[in-house]
Amino acid sequence: MSTNLVIVESPAKAKTIKKYLTKDFSVIASYGHVRDLIPKSGAVDPTNNFAMHYTEITKHAKHVKALVSAIKTAQNLYLATDPDREGEAIAWHIFNIFTTKKLLKNKPVYRIVFHEITKEAITAAIATPRDIAMDLVNAQQARRALDYLVGFNLSPLLWRKVKRGLSAGRVQSPALRMIVERELAIENFVSHEYWDLSAQLQTNDTTIATPKFTAKLHSYLGQQQTQFAITTADEANSIKDHILQVSAGVLKVSKVSKKQRQRHPAPPFITATLQQEAARKLGFTAARTMRTAQQLYEGVATDDGLVGLITYMRTDSVNLAVSAIADIRKTIIDIFGQDYVTAKPRHYRTKAKNAQEAHEAIRPTAAWQTPDRLKAYLTSDQHKLYQLIWQRTIACQMISATFATVSIDLEALDNTTVIATFRATGSVIKHHGFLQVYPATNAPDNPAEPNTTSLLPPLTVDEQVTVQELNCNQHFTEPAPRYSEASLIEELEKCGIGRPSTYASIIATLQRRAYVQLVNKRFVPTDIGRIVNRFLTQYFPKYLEYNFTAHLEDELDAIARGEKAWIPLLQDFWQPFKQHVDNIATTVPRKEVTQEKLAENCPLCNLPLMIILGKNNRFIGCTGYPNCNYTRSLNTDTAVIANSTEQQDPTAECPSCGNALIIKQGRYGKFLGCSNYPECKHIASLNQNIDTKVSCPECQQATMLQRKSRRGKIFFSCQRYPDCKYATWQEPVAKACPQCAWPILTVKITKKRGTEHVCPRSTCNFSTSAPEQNN
Repeated sequence: MSTNLVIVESPAKAKTIKKYLTKDFSVIASYGHVRDLIPKSGAVDPTNNFAMHYTEITKHAKHVKALVSAIKTAQNLYLATDPDREGEAIAWHIFNIFTTKKLLKNKPVYRIVFHEITKEAITAAIATPRDIAMDLVNAQQARRALDYLVGFNLSPLLWRKVKRGLSAGRVQSPALRMIVERELAIENFVSHEYWDLSAQLQTNDTTIATPKFTAKLHSYLGQQQTQFAITTADEANSIKDHILQVSAGVLKVSKVSKKQRQRHPAPPFITATLQQEAARKLGFTAARTMRTAQQLYEGVATDDGLVGLITYMRTDSVNLAVSAIADIRKTIIDIFGQDYVTAKPRHYRTKAKNAQEAHEAIRPTAAWQTPDRLKAYLTSDQHKLYQLIWQRTIACQMISATFATVSIDLEALDNTTVIATFRATGSVIKHHGFLQVYPATNAPDNPAEPNTTSLLPPLTVDEQVTVQELNCNQHFTEPAPRYSEASLIEELEKCGIGRPSTYASIIATLQRRAYVQLVNKRFVPTDIGRIVNRFLTQYFPKYLEYNFTAHLEDELDAIARGEKAWIPLLQDFWQPFKQHVDNIATTVPRKEVTQEKLAENCPLCNLPLMIILGKNNRFIGCTGYPNCNYTRSLNTDTAVIANSTEQQDPTAECPSCGNALIIKQGRYGKFLGCSNYPECKHIASLNQNIDTKVSCPECQQATMLQRKSRRGKIFFSCQRYPDCKYATWQEPVAKACPQCAWPILTVKITKKRGTEHVCPRSTCNFSTSAPEQNN
């Protein structure tokens, strides 16, 4: 019987830790949180010094029961939950459950922390236990209370003013604001035209390897060419003609500059940069990155048993342990040689002002465990992420990359007068340094390496080159791109919103609430997301200010450091917030939130139009409703259907009343409707049904059509519907069943058996492999 009980969060972590402890220790998992606030109003009581009312999580009852059973036979308790505020809070909740049940009489309770799951780290943690850090617990309680008070007061207000089922959060709402503001900036962006000139040049010495090169116009008539120096085609062509005229197709080298520059490796990963780089290089979402990192941290089965491969993955510190740096440098020497390691160890400074410097950056627990060595034990995702972490960690102690850069100025002369100057630049890697292991990407903390393909010919001052062609290039300014997961996390980090453990949950919440959607891996706000953001920014501007949210995070950090008390923070926040919520609830009518007037009049009655939030989305309607029923889609202008192969009625007229058909937006998407609605209620689908040419097996009077259900799922039914209601979810094949003689078979695809032809009748079990198609 074990005398020492160690409690961690996950069973995978428990298995790995058990490997490093003696038989006197038993390790058990809590499976995450064991208690949470009661799921109803009153969980946080501002009138009673913000007392927080917790209850055991129902779905984890069996896990709590296992913990209770285990502690009864143990003599010592070790709480080994994660080394952050949330982990500290879990340890405190477990301790409180045991205390309430009177299970800790005369039993010592130790809190142990470690940032990597290795034998050395576990042994050191057991040898140096501490008490539960109530400053960290109180910081987590304060965060939970703030989130509860905001959510349980703003969300019901959204239900009354906008729509039921909505929610607002202390951190998710500023993130939504970022996405909506970026989208509005894109919609309101006015593109500006500008031009530049580039010369295609060739040296007179055609024996060299690179006789041809390109140079851009740098100055004209003594004026440097800024982005908008040339704004029209006429200006560009006039400058081109002038230069060609005076230069007679020849440019003279006036200056050759050669320099060497270095590029230093980026610091090792913290949570935010890992999520950003995994998104850029691997295409991982933040949730996928953290899920995979958790697996690598908790332990992977190898020939040596379960091994934790990386340090704790929720961190904002770029520190590395002295022993880790020594291990990394030795690995560099073993793999790349002495020339690739720096003379002295590199140390990085954490940018985040409230970073927990006791933590480490995310790194391999053993640098000698190369990705290739571990590939056989890892899943595809695990190997990709481990390789990224390993490469970045190794690179941070390698020498800088060295580039040789060349800049050449060439002049167009009118006799001795300089009319224009062209500039060509290029670079070449002289020593790859850390780029040997970690190729660069275009990231804020890891800028892309210079162009190493722009090689220039060896030129000397006063040498002449021939202008083969002078091109005028048209450009247009573009708006900032929509946020990707990587760039949104980067912006949240820059503004101090959220912390390492919250970035993935912020994004998941916005998507779960349907406030945003991913389109081509970029966030686009939905109609409901826009309405919620407009309501919050208009009536709660203070609480959505980035500085306000960041300041609250700073206050929570101060509580965690023991510099501030948590109750006064809640008091300072609650009173003005509650008063403001009550004021908005009584003074702002719902229509002010769900309707937005436009500077446009109704084409039917000439009254102003407005944007209205309908049951499912926003649309444009007349303020004269119900006397005027004019409406149109907000996203797609109402359009009369012209002759088209995709239209349902080639005459573009309603078959019922003869009026024009228009595109409308309904509950299940776009459809054709009569412009004379509601007098005429004719509608038709915009989806063109495809004829399968397979006769209906039921009526034998028509063919089967491929159709879409209301939810967008493909099915096949008789062309004579509703007179014949035969339908099937699987594609029909014009072959009779050899077993029951039913006129058709259908195509069925499974992972196990591949593509099959099966009988659609439930009373027949015939199936056979489908013949291969010749391409």
